[in-house]
Amino acid sequence: MPEPRTESAAEVRHAPRPVWPGSAQPLGARFHTGPDGRPGTNFALWAGGAESVELCLYDAEGREERLELTELTHEIWHGFVPGVLPGTRYGFRVDGRWDPWTGARWNPAKLLLDPYARAVDGDFTLPPEVYGHVRDWPENDIADTVRDNRDSAPFVPKGVVVEDGVGWPDEWMNDLRPKTPWADSVIYELHVRGFTMRHPGIPPELRGTYAGLAHPAAIEHLTRLGVTAVELLPVHQFAHEDHLLRRGLRNYWGYNSVGYFAPHASYAASGTRGQQVNEFRGMVRALHAAGIEVILDVVYNHTAEGSEFGPTLSLRGIDNRGYYRLQDDARRYADYTGCGNTLHVVQPHVLRLITDSLRYWVTEMGVDGFRFDLAAALARSMHDVDMLSPFLAVIAQDPVLRRVKLIAEPWDVGSGGYQVGAFPPLWTEWNDRYRDTVRDFWRGARADVRDLGYRLSGSSDLYAWGGRRPYASVNFITAHDGFTLRDLVSYEQKHNAANGEDNRDGTNDNRSWNCGHEGETDDPSVSELRRRQLRNLLSTLLLSTGVPMLVAGDEMGRTQGGNNNAYCQDNEISWIDWSLLDQPEWRSLHDLAVRLIALRRDHPVLRSRAFFSGRAQTDGGLRDLAWFNAAGDEMTDGDWYSPSATLGMYLSGFDIPQRDALGQEIIDESFLVVLHASHLPANFTLPGLPWAEEYELVLDTALEDQSAPPGTRHAADTPVTVGPRSVQVYRVGPG
Repeated sequence: MPEPRTESAAEVRHAPRPVWPGSAQPLGARFHTGPDGRPGTNFALWAGGAESVELCLYDAEGREERLELTELTHEIWHGFVPGVLPGTRYGFRVDGRWDPWTGARWNPAKLLLDPYARAVDGDFTLPPEVYGHVRDWPENDIADTVRDNRDSAPFVPKGVVVEDGVGWPDEWMNDLRPKTPWADSVIYELHVRGFTMRHPGIPPELRGTYAGLAHPAAIEHLTRLGVTAVELLPVHQFAHEDHLLRRGLRNYWGYNSVGYFAPHASYAASGTRGQQVNEFRGMVRALHAAGIEVILDVVYNHTAEGSEFGPTLSLRGIDNRGYYRLQDDARRYADYTGCGNTLHVVQPHVLRLITDSLRYWVTEMGVDGFRFDLAAALARSMHDVDMLSPFLAVIAQDPVLRRVKLIAEPWDVGSGGYQVGAFPPLWTEWNDRYRDTVRDFWRGARADVRDLGYRLSGSSDLYAWGGRRPYASVNFITAHDGFTLRDLVSYEQKHNAANGEDNRDGTNDNRSWNCGHEGETDDPSVSELRRRQLRNLLSTLLLSTGVPMLVAGDEMGRTQGGNNNAYCQDNEISWIDWSLLDQPEWRSLHDLAVRLIALRRDHPVLRSRAFFSGRAQTDGGLRDLAWFNAAGDEMTDGDWYSPSATLGMYLSGFDIPQRDALGQEIIDESFLVVLHASHLPANFTLPGLPWAEEYELVLDTALEDQSAPPGTRHAADTPVTVGPRSVQVYRVGPG
């Protein structure tokens, strides 16, 4: 094997200026004044087993300067370079042994992105030169073991030196954050690009960007809807997978991170030489000013470098064995993520990378929380998921991170990875048990209502331990992954042909019902039934105890044409069609969502901060929660286990199991929620005394027009007709 050729076609200059010792702390590129009073940048890179590290600087024409970092402190290579100013592009070349059989994959021909880079300029296109091994080696069984000696620098993005945000941490950690309590939160999952690309009120040059999301037209929709937080699909710098690029597609969702400190450059309208940092900060400021928190969906479980056959972009070339979990056969990666690799979070430097990144996004970028993709992979110690793992322990004691919102996707694809209900206090979780139960109830797949009762009332069977509260459950019916809400009632089969994988990708377990016709239809009866089902699903979600999460566009009938895995569809399939709001049937659905969120906001009984006890909280009071069958009688054990499509949930506003800030009782109105999933109408007897004297109907999903509450009053202990497949909500009169 010949020695690697590391020169690129561009001019390379070696050591044209001095490199002072600098400091091993902090990691990354930090611009500041040097010891002689001149400005410059300190560079520090952890590369545990490396033999040498070169810093590579790039001028405006792409010419490369190579500066050897000779200072090594605690496995961190470092040096201060005077005259390097913000906006300078850079990368590293790291040398060491090439021995894939032991996990060593150093290759100085590959320019590597700094894991701590605050901004990234350029895109990942993944030609053969970007791979540490010869990608097209003919013998597949050793294809990853032959080193590729071609220079990758012309083909990979570079890090950008960024000046720290002066004055940001204290300002954002205190008065300007909305600090919405968990129990009062309504989360809105959205994609920065997809939410803004087709919005008619956003200037064309800002669509698809952070500045577009900060635009008053975008924020006006959020505030009118009433959500309290946006949960942004990944905005860390990510790369597009090679198999997508070869099919002319791109990674749209962004679950393929490569830069944990850098806002994804292509979402910036202002430029990529560091301008994206301030644009992101401006977006957060604008959302905060509107009372909306910012939660980031983060992917610390794996990186874009993939399996042993993937490209060498950053961590693999810095110290493959130090950053990734390897199998006993060290050529191979332990893959608990389904994405080719898994970060070795037990390693102190990997844990530091993640926690440094999290703190940076909180203290310098202003975000309010995180949703952790495949969080069970982060909680693994050596192999098994461990709720006493280093990652969870560090988060629990961190003075910054324990104060922000922490949401776990509580599973991964490895053995024992399903951990719904198992994460410790401080954490909330995506509750897929809620999703499945509600979908099954409204499509008529469940014979009884046992599980539904738990899901509607906060999932105490999962979360009533260790001091956890009902808001530990993030309730959702749809998410970015899977059908939209409209597609859930329009398709029973996935339709993913556009993804180019012969419809093999995406789950087959959709728990959906097409209401009698697959896909779009002109049949008015099918269309009306679908709209009613959408009203049922929205009402169930927003009236359930826990934290509701809506997906952007579901409130206006967004469709992906039955694609339940649109991760690679950066086009009209995924982008929100804002013209839907001009159509009366979808505007009506939007108005219902606004009414439901307002009802929830106005009534603490609908967003309890404590689990219901089923007992009276005051002398002579009613039980805080009671369940009724269609006859108006309280549910018995036999009722819970008997086939039924009807359930009444009574929430007592006089017996709320919580107190205000002064320790006073919280008094609210009481509500009766009736859910009926049969295709036939039902008579439901409204409970009599002591529950109520009369009931006022405030919502009925059987009605097409949801612009105003019905306001009809009924005497207690009398039957009312509940329409086929519908929800009725009653405000309870004096009892």
